[in-house]
Amino acid sequence: MFRDREDAARQLAKQLQKLELHQPLVLAIPRGGVATGAELANALHAELDVVLARKLRSPSNSELAFGAIGENGEVYLDPVIERIAEVTDEYLEQERQRQIYEIEHRKKLYRKAKAAAEIAGRSIILTDDGIATGSTMFAAIAVVRRQNPHELIVAVPVAPADRVEKMRQLCDRFVCLVAPSDFNAVGEFYESFDQVEDDQVVQLLKKYTPIQPSTKN
Repeated sequence: MFRDREDAARQLAKQLQKLELHQPLVLAIPRGGVATGAELANALHAELDVVLARKLRSPSNSELAFGAIGENGEVYLDPVIERIAEVTDEYLEQERQRQIYEIEHRKKLYRKAKAAAEIAGRSIILTDDGIATGSTMFAAIAVVRRQNPHELIVAVPVAPADRVEKMRQLCDRFVCLVAPSDFNAVGEFYESFDQVEDDQVVQLLKKYTPIQPSTKN
């Protein structure tokens, strides 16, 4: 059990500090993941940025993701959940468009606070406050992979045991503190799991933006 996202991130950072990282960049999935990512960035003396991915919500249960879409438009679908949720092609397209709208809205908001960081050639620590179905993380991995990082490390406080092996296959290193077989929701592993708002994300991005050296004419 973690006290809050910051406590979880500090414990996670102890594992990551053992690694040799090349120009580390912490990429957090908004919004909850940014609170985790900020603590990691602080502990690792790394830059912080976001990678946008949104879950695709099932028709009858908005909390159940049957897939996700990344900021580059790539869609990841979980075939088992998609079938159980009885997702039609028409519903899939409607939900895809809804989440593209949300991604573009948040991209405009967050990029006012911080320009997108360079990913190519760097050690990327991709993080969230936890993994449930894994859909948003899978979509985020696809976004990052296309930008040629030096290495991709996925680091989360908690993930269900049945998602661990697939995560390991998709990244160069998977760091997870707790991987229970009995898993219902990420929030049950936190004493405090308050919602993170957009203005908090903006403030954290501003705080961890590197200061650019001034140029003289």
